[in-house]
Amino acid sequence: MAFKAPMPSTPKHGLHKPFRIATAGFHIESVSFLPTPSTWDDFEQVALRGSRIVEELRGTNTVMGGFIEVCEQDGVELAPLVYTALGAVGPATDEAVRRYADEMAAGVRALSGLDGVLLFLHGACWTASYPDPERFIIDTVRAALGQDKPLIVALDYHGNIDADTLKNATAAFAYRKSPHTDTGDTGRRAATCMLRTLRGQITPAWAIAKPGVLVPSIFSATALRPLADIIEEGQQIERDSERYTDISLMAGFSYADAHNAGFSVLCVTDGDSDRAQRVADHLSDRIWNERHALYRPFDVYTAESAVSRACAGLTTRKAAGRPYVLVEHADRMNDSTYLLAELLKRRVPRAAVPFLWDSAAAQKASEAGVGAIVKLELGGHSSEKAGPTLDVTARVLWAGPKSYRVTGSYMHGMPVDLGMTALLDIDGMSVSVVSAFAFAVDGDAFGVFGLRPEDFDIIVLRSKTHFRAFYEPLAEDILIVDTPDHGVADLRLLPYERLDTHRVFPLAPESVP
Repeated sequence: MAFKAPMPSTPKHGLHKPFRIATAGFHIESVSFLPTPSTWDDFEQVALRGSRIVEELRGTNTVMGGFIEVCEQDGVELAPLVYTALGAVGPATDEAVRRYADEMAAGVRALSGLDGVLLFLHGACWTASYPDPERFIIDTVRAALGQDKPLIVALDYHGNIDADTLKNATAAFAYRKSPHTDTGDTGRRAATCMLRTLRGQITPAWAIAKPGVLVPSIFSATALRPLADIIEEGQQIERDSERYTDISLMAGFSYADAHNAGFSVLCVTDGDSDRAQRVADHLSDRIWNERHALYRPFDVYTAESAVSRACAGLTTRKAAGRPYVLVEHADRMNDSTYLLAELLKRRVPRAAVPFLWDSAAAQKASEAGVGAIVKLELGGHSSEKAGPTLDVTARVLWAGPKSYRVTGSYMHGMPVDLGMTALLDIDGMSVSVVSAFAFAVDGDAFGVFGLRPEDFDIIVLRSKTHFRAFYEPLAEDILIVDTPDHGVADLRLLPYERLDTHRVFPLAPESVP
C-alpha cells in the first residue's frame, strides 16, 4: 500500500510571515510481557510542554533537537505542544496514550494559521486495548489538523509499523543506525521534508513492505552483516536516484506482542508511489532471503560461561585498561541480578555494575550516608524473571540526587535525571543504584561519580546495541549474555498472542513473506 499526500494549498507566506509548524512527541518502547505498565503519571514525571521543549532539547542529538534546528534555521514559527519519553520499559496504559493524543489534538485545534505538524513517536508502544497506539495518535492528530496540511512523523528504528499505522501521515522517517547515533539527523530529515512540501518543491508519496521477519534486539545493530549490506544497498539507491528518495529500514521490536511486529522497509519519494513500493519490496525480499543469518549472526553466553571466559581472559588480555564487557541483554528493566549474583558468588574484584534500577536501595543507602555499611535487598524487583533479589552488605561511597547531560554520541546533550542515587562497594565490586530508569551505554555512568570505565576489569551492561558506539573501541571483548528474563534471544520462548506466529520467521521458520 502506498499513500500520496495531498498537496496543501499554496501558502501565502511573504518575507514577514514564516511557516507555522506544531511539534509533539510520545516515546515508549514497550516490552508487552512485563507486568507493570507505565501510567500517565509516569510519563508526566518527564513531560515537557511549550517553550521548555525548545529550551531543554535545542542542540541535542535527538529527534526533537533535529526538528528544532531545521525550523529555527529556516525562521519557522515553531509551536511546541507536549513531549514525553520513557524509553524502553513495559506497556503503557490506555489512559496515557489517550490523554496525550487528546492533548496534541487540542493543541493543534487551538493554533490558528497552522501549516503542518511534526510528530515524534517510537512505533513500539503497546497497550491493553489499542492494537496500534501510534496509529491512534496519528489518526487523532490528523482529525484535528484536517486533510489538506502535512503531518510528518519521525520514528524509532525499532518501531513496529505497517501501512495502516501511517495511513494518515504525509510521510514518515526512521533512524537508520543502531546504536541510534543519528536521532538528530532523523529529525532533520523529517523537518526538511516538511519545509520542501510546504514550498511545493516535493509531493511526498510513501510505501511500506513487511518481510515477515523478527530478530532479537541484540542482533539488530546496523553494523552487523548481512544487515549492514542491505542497509548500504538502500543508501546506494538513494544516492543513485535522480528525484527525492528516502529509505528507512526498520528492524522492529520483537518484545512487543503486536500484530505488525518485525522488520519494515519504508520508502518516501517525490510523487512516485509505484517506485516507492518497488524499492520497499526489493529490500524487503532481501531481508527475507537473509533471515537465517539476520536472526543469529553470533553466539550468546550463559551468565556462568561469560564470567568464566572473562576471568580467564584477564590473565592474557592485551593490556590493562581494556575491560571485558558482559551484556545482560535480556534484562528489560535494568534490575536483573543473574550476572551480579555470579560475580558476587566468585568474589570477582574490579567489576562494575552501573545504573542498577532499585529506588528502595538507593533511598536506604542515601539515608545511611556516605561511609556507612548498609544491608540491602538488591535488584530483581520488576518481575519474577528478573533474577533473585540479593541480600548484600555494602559500603556507601556516594549518595544523593544525581542528574547530568549526556556527553556520548547517543542522545548527546539529552538531560538525564537519575533521582536518588548511590554508589556502592560490595565485596570490592562497584555498583551504582538509581531511582529512575537510565541507560548505561557510555562513559557517563562512570564519569558522574568521578570514575573511568578503564579502571575496571569487568563491566556489566544492560543495553542491546547502543553500548557499541562507546565500548567497542574500549573493550577487550564483548560477551552477549542470555538470561531467562523478558528479552530472551530465542524468540520462540515468548508467549505471543496478537502476532500471527504462523506467518513470521523464526516462529514459523518457512512461512511465506
